[in-house]
Amino acid sequence: MATVSDHEVALSSTLFLDGVGEVVVQLSSDGLSCSPVDSNSITNYCLGMRSYLAKETKISFSDVYAIEPKEWGSIYDPSVAGTFLHGDHVEMHRFVVHGVVRPKKQPAPWILSEYIFGHKDLNTCEAWVKQLNSCTSNQYRRPKKLLVLVHPLCGKGKGLKTWETVAPVFSQAKVETKVIVTERAGHAYDVVSTVPDRELRSLDGIVTVGGDGLFNEVLNGLLLSRHKASFPPPPTGLAQNGDDYQNQQINITVNADDVSHTSADDGNSSPETSCRNDDNEPLLSTSQPAGSHVSNLGTQYRVDRPGDSADGPSVSFPNDWFRLGLIPAGSTDAIVLSTTGVRDPVTSALHIILGSKMSLDIAQVVRWKTSPSSVMDSPTLRYAASFAGYGFYGDVIKESEKLRWMGPVRYDYAGTMVFLKHKTYEAEVTYLEPQNINSSSHKPRRKRQKQICRTNCMVCNQPTPSESDGDSLDGAVNKSDIYTDRDFKWSKLKGRFLSIGAAVISCRNERAPDGLVADAHLSDGFLHLILVKNCPRPHYLWHLTQLTKRGSDPLNYSFIEHHKTPAFTFVSQHDRSLWNLDGEALQACQVSVQACRGLVNLFASGPEV
Repeated sequence: MATVSDHEVALSSTLFLDGVGEVVVQLSSDGLSCSPVDSNSITNYCLGMRSYLAKETKISFSDVYAIEPKEWGSIYDPSVAGTFLHGDHVEMHRFVVHGVVRPKKQPAPWILSEYIFGHKDLNTCEAWVKQLNSCTSNQYRRPKKLLVLVHPLCGKGKGLKTWETVAPVFSQAKVETKVIVTERAGHAYDVVSTVPDRELRSLDGIVTVGGDGLFNEVLNGLLLSRHKASFPPPPTGLAQNGDDYQNQQINITVNADDVSHTSADDGNSSPETSCRNDDNEPLLSTSQPAGSHVSNLGTQYRVDRPGDSADGPSVSFPNDWFRLGLIPAGSTDAIVLSTTGVRDPVTSALHIILGSKMSLDIAQVVRWKTSPSSVMDSPTLRYAASFAGYGFYGDVIKESEKLRWMGPVRYDYAGTMVFLKHKTYEAEVTYLEPQNINSSSHKPRRKRQKQICRTNCMVCNQPTPSESDGDSLDGAVNKSDIYTDRDFKWSKLKGRFLSIGAAVISCRNERAPDGLVADAHLSDGFLHLILVKNCPRPHYLWHLTQLTKRGSDPLNYSFIEHHKTPAFTFVSQHDRSLWNLDGEALQACQVSVQACRGLVNLFASGPEV
């Protein structure tokens, strides 16, 4: 067998592959190909699972997450006479190629696999390890350094156990991780919001191990002082035509001394009464509750951070390089299910390690007034990645806070109690829609073919509108097209509602397999505004039960209006309910909400369906 020196490029060698025997291994620009020397020895055992090495097997670099040397040891060669399956073990130098198997039937969890290669010459093994590591690191934009925030009490207290399960995979891939286990309410928010920009620039991203609530903390800690954008207009004084939208937006300037924090109500609530998320660690911190009051109005949004100017430009969003990752360990994990299709920690970890990347829309929520009696003053800014809801959704959060001793099951109980009360709320909702949209579009629709968001989604990747007739908003539209090239108008609806919800993504979960809006896209610049008007309790129950059925159409009812819109406003003359933002509570009677297209990047590639 030929040997390869440290300074030569190993393009082809005859190696031993554990469970197969001698194979000819060839290196190409996109991976490895392995052909057995003995065509009769085709059985390969991979992590206890039998696979088959036929005439040729290809290992793509896109499916390889780590290559590492292995100590001198045995390689099973079925061609050597022995006692086990007519083969025997041969001692030699070894190295391992760690990879992933993506099941053909999707969505399904990815499976870890490994190929153990061997050779009698140590230099040959070392040369292959060096060359393969160079190929995987240079060809793909994979993370090298991550900040990991672990919620130990999320779900059923499985946060730490989940991280311990996936941590060895990060170690094998040689990804440096700085791990912080959260210790109190708002800890993650405080960590992220105070990270100096020079330190943030040294990271490839931030990973959360927990649920949607922990991700919401990190999202707000990251964006409240770094998102350079104008506010959506307040509910009062809206122009009739949507093409004036940009002129109505409010530009703001934020200085470091002007950023303060407020709780879910008027800023005076105690830690015991503030509503918390499903992971027992809310953004509404006991020491520094969430939200940002912005007091100075100006012409540009910026944050002055002492010391950052001398070390380089400030980090702002959106940008092309920084990514967020989620490893599911929460109660619902709707964001993970909507962006990967599976609720599996190992699959999510592999998405992060392999450098998957996709853009995600974020809802920017601005509270103008807390209660009808309060005076409109400095707006309070919040962000949501999956959902913003009022009425039924806010009441469930409010009621569940009284039942924290019940654990995650409290949401089922609280939801039942809120449903039986059947409260409705008077409100006025104003939203943007195309001028030529049919005013009766909220009536029951004929069942249409839904265009589901998926990996390499054409809707999310298309920068311009995909249709020209304006009859629907199913195409991808960038912000400039929404507010200038398209003829939009403000439409107003006033009445009594059981719930008002805005879905940023499909919001899939184990109890709603298609989510609230099955064909919501991850990065098309739109919100799905869902208005459930006052109706008999059995009708509302039927709507809720349809959410649990795959392939159903839970929004196709006369008492439900569904509008795909880039922005909307909300006004109520009472403060009897709350806004639910990704499981976080916000007390408000006047809000403006707009979709920020592709505001953050995720370590994900969209659901594989």
